[in-house]
Amino acid sequence: MITSEEIKSRLWSGANELRGSMDATRYKDYMLGLMFYKFLSDKTLKEFAIACGLSATDNWYDEYCNAYLEYGQSIEDMIQNMVGYCIRPEYLYHTWIKDMNSGHFEVQKVMDSLNQFERSISVTSRANDFQGLFANSTLDLSDTSLGSNLNERSKNIQALIRLFEDLDMVSLQDGDVLGDAYEYLIGQFAMESGKKAGEFYTPRQVSEVMAQIVTTNDTIKSIYDPTVGSGSLLLTVKQHLTKEEQKKLEYYGQEKNTATYNLTRMNLLLHGVEPNKMNIKNGDTLSQDWPEDPERPNEGVQFDAVVMNPPYSIKNWNRYGLKPSDPRFEIAGVLPPDSKGDFAFLLHGLYHLSIKGLMAIVLPHGVLFRGAAEGEIRKRLIEKNQIDAVIGLPNNLFTNTGIPVCIIILKKNRELNEPILFIDASRNFVKEGKQNVLQEKDIAKIVDVYKNRTEEKGYSHLASRQELIENEYNMNIPRYVEASDEEIPHDVDAHLYGGIPEKNIQSLKVLNETVQDILNKAFIEKRPGYLELNQPLEELSENIFSSRAIQEKSQKIKATIENYIQCYWTKLHQLNYKNNVSMIKASMLEDIKKCLDEFGQIDIYEGYQIIAEMWKNALMHDAELIEQLGFYQAGRTREPNIVSKKGKEKIQDGWNGAIIPNNLIADYCYEREQERITALKSRLLDIESELSELVENAKVEDSEENIILGDFLKRNNEGEIQDSFDSKLITAGMKEVTKGSDEYNLLKNVSNLLKEKTSIGKEIKLKEQEVKELVWNRIENLSDEEVDELLYQKWFGSVIEKVLLLVEKPLKKEIAVIDELNKRYSDTLDDIDDEILKLEQEFEKLMSELVVL
Repeated sequence: MITSEEIKSRLWSGANELRGSMDATRYKDYMLGLMFYKFLSDKTLKEFAIACGLSATDNWYDEYCNAYLEYGQSIEDMIQNMVGYCIRPEYLYHTWIKDMNSGHFEVQKVMDSLNQFERSISVTSRANDFQGLFANSTLDLSDTSLGSNLNERSKNIQALIRLFEDLDMVSLQDGDVLGDAYEYLIGQFAMESGKKAGEFYTPRQVSEVMAQIVTTNDTIKSIYDPTVGSGSLLLTVKQHLTKEEQKKLEYYGQEKNTATYNLTRMNLLLHGVEPNKMNIKNGDTLSQDWPEDPERPNEGVQFDAVVMNPPYSIKNWNRYGLKPSDPRFEIAGVLPPDSKGDFAFLLHGLYHLSIKGLMAIVLPHGVLFRGAAEGEIRKRLIEKNQIDAVIGLPNNLFTNTGIPVCIIILKKNRELNEPILFIDASRNFVKEGKQNVLQEKDIAKIVDVYKNRTEEKGYSHLASRQELIENEYNMNIPRYVEASDEEIPHDVDAHLYGGIPEKNIQSLKVLNETVQDILNKAFIEKRPGYLELNQPLEELSENIFSSRAIQEKSQKIKATIENYIQCYWTKLHQLNYKNNVSMIKASMLEDIKKCLDEFGQIDIYEGYQIIAEMWKNALMHDAELIEQLGFYQAGRTREPNIVSKKGKEKIQDGWNGAIIPNNLIADYCYEREQERITALKSRLLDIESELSELVENAKVEDSEENIILGDFLKRNNEGEIQDSFDSKLITAGMKEVTKGSDEYNLLKNVSNLLKEKTSIGKEIKLKEQEVKELVWNRIENLSDEEVDELLYQKWFGSVIEKVLLLVEKPLKKEIAVIDELNKRYSDTLDDIDDEILKLEQEFEKLMSELVVL
């Protein structure tokens, strides 16, 4: 019982521990290569078990070894026919483990196994599916980076093999868990690799934008990525198609780097892509067109979807002497400049796009405005109206470059006068470490604006052909989407004579639409066109939030969200292996937008983010376990709590609820015990506060506390006074003073406080351990009603509160504007003149009092 997140965490943690100083781009090849070989070994045993009718309780490895001894080649031929390859018993991953356990492991055995796999498939009809996956150039197990000598290499390789020892790769592949883990590792290695990662990885959030846009196309039966890298773009598109569409999908891709090309094929296979649906070539996309249609050599194969994240602005891309007559570049009439290959990739992809297809490509912003040949290409594309949208993204999204990039969407079947949609999403991101990241709400907004082709001030604009011509075919986004300036212009008259400009109050859209009566009552006319606030801002704010309109709106939203939660609470109860968790997630995210859109004045994407984070932080993990175990059984399942001790030794410290946090169980089931612990901690804080005050007073020279307690403060080896009392000195001091005296009473008070602190500390520790043990035992004995209550609280406990805050957010923003305007114009020119006159008079008075000696 393990979830995809736990697998990802474990594998990446293991990778960091094992790779030492090896470069991430190199270690990636070893780790992912051996992970894939484990899958091939597990697949061999699985197919053998199915063919022989073995049950899950049978020892498939032993049965396979025995059968091979008896039937040999016939067993091998049978499995070859089923999966396109066969791994003999002596070369199985499981045999490596057996050798390790018996102390007979040799690195050469691993090398022999990989080489034998290459030799065994070379004679089959499906050799191209697996050929070269474990080439020595990629997986060189004699590389000294794995260890300076054979013993060190053996130790490190064994540790890497152990990482995958207990994972059933075939079962994990069935639920796409294996593919997700593989993709995750690729992404993590990309981040570690920095600038070297550009050749093989597109960040997930960029892939998501592109995939969600191209899948707005009604039917996608084929998809092509001419710079396929790790295959992440192809696979992200796959995730947004139905199961039936996925079965029919044909995957095409080309990759120049051989190691990355192998990575792509492994990635697709681990994601369940059938080899006969996979057409990946190791080659240079620009040097020679691929794929070509033998029946139509001047057309090339065309695809329903083309996605691409090519290397940016590569130089000398045309070292093969291509001409403008190349069918791929004919539409442009000219070749892209040899110093920048961006448009060469775009035109190649567009050439392979079908008439009804959709293409998304990531490129640097320079393609939007650079002149010369690139300007001419842009003009041709605009005249043919094949650019559908331009989406500006934030800078620093990629590990290999900090420059801002854009996604260009292209179609061949656009109406002649259909405008081009410009979206500026460059300011919508959060910072995670060194990288900028698009949140789920940012992705959703980009895709919705594209699908609905909506215009939003400061965010999106539909540019007509005439606008593009007037801008001389320059497509730089700021020419079409002007950044919204939220700074309110200053009003000179208001500064001179006071009053808030009435037009500024009228521009407060949310307040005027919801509580206009309260807003009107809050102001009086100071003079024509200018108003004065007639009540404290706090009073206005209170009147707004307690108004009938806002209260009714909040109640309606609360009822809507309660119904929404109840609907999905029921669906989550019904999760099992037949359900599709990702479909429920997608439906839940889409429905929250619909729920909130009914009310207006609420940012529906903020609501979207609330649900997206709930899935990320809890529901995805929990839903996977509920699928495997059932709702209530998952709620009653516990897992060992493994902690690290000194020396990296790991031991078990009790248990954790698999999906219900221990602290929730403690608060709900052991409320009285928790209240006692809380009371004790409160008293402990009071004691510590009293002692701190006494210590500080004892440090003040000549104070009563200093005279009596100063000598009882702890000191370090250098004799410097510390921030606590020495309890032994306090006890000894009490014996040397008269009982009942001021000195004795003060020392006695400190002594009592110290003893009580120690006693309470011990009691807290004891009580907390008692509650921990009660919880550990309670997990497996929770009732159905308790599981319901606890999971509801975990998942949905704060959702309504967070959504209701979205009602307040725009109101608070506009109330803050009123506050700013009120302060801005509170001092008029006359007030300033009066202040200047007053200061001058005070200065003259001061001067008159000066006496010259």
